[in-house]
Amino acid sequence: MSPHQREDAAISFDPLRPRLVRIAYRMLGSVADAEDVVQEAFIRWMRVDRAEVREPEAFLRRTVTRLCLDHAKSARVQREHYVGPWLPEPVIEDEEEQEDVTLPLMLALERLSPLERAAFLLHDVFGVSFEEIAATIDREPAACRQLAARARDHVRQSRPRFEVEKQRGLEIASAFFAASRTGDMTALSAMLAADVSMHADGGGKRSAAVAEVLGRRNVLLFHKALAVLFRKHGSQLVRTALISGLPGFVTREADGELQTTAFEIEAGRIIGIYVVRNPDKLRHLH
Repeated sequence: MSPHQREDAAISFDPLRPRLVRIAYRMLGSVADAEDVVQEAFIRWMRVDRAEVREPEAFLRRTVTRLCLDHAKSARVQREHYVGPWLPEPVIEDEEEQEDVTLPLMLALERLSPLERAAFLLHDVFGVSFEEIAATIDREPAACRQLAARARDHVRQSRPRFEVEKQRGLEIASAFFAASRTGDMTALSAMLAADVSMHADGGGKRSAAVAEVLGRRNVLLFHKALAVLFRKHGSQLVRTALISGLPGFVTREADGELQTTAFEIEAGRIIGIYVVRNPDKLRHLH
């Protein structure tokens, strides 16, 4: 392919790349894998006769979705052997962005079949018609409607009932950082719901709880032990931010590695804590 042809392909592809990455990330839960899939879609885009493609965006959506479905098969096998809780790679939102899929919803999507996930995301999140989805996943439109409906039933409970205002959420995140790093268990307890759960993803590469920590008492005991380490070795706040649709913060820990902590908040109390420590999932944040 000549440099001119490559440039011509990039001109039509690059404006669509961010949206295609968003689709792939929500399908796969991995920024790196999403970028790889979209790059493969670009390679295929360069090879087609683009003059015969009437709707480039629809063509590329189909290509990315099919590549994601192929990739999801191997990803599921890998996650069966994953050490400890698995969390999606965290995405830090820019000021102008607003996540359409939050971290708890991403976890709910993990429990769906790949076809259910594709139908739900394409239709309910990205507004793609069932006719196009049918052509993408090689099913009838009626079957795609059923796939999306089943997925909707599964994920309904994972959608927030009460949206927390962004600034209030970041204030809670900042207060949590201060209380957890200084060992102020009274302040920390006041922020937590009775049935709070904590999920920490170290991937076997950094220390982390190998199972969910459930209930206010257990979460407080866990952070009481952590506070001793924080006082000895330090924990630096990099920034507060919306992380995969949830308020939270990025820190640099004593080992020099980054860490993200995100909070699911309901009625002013934290009901879910999601900590990503696996360095492989944080490379894109450096």
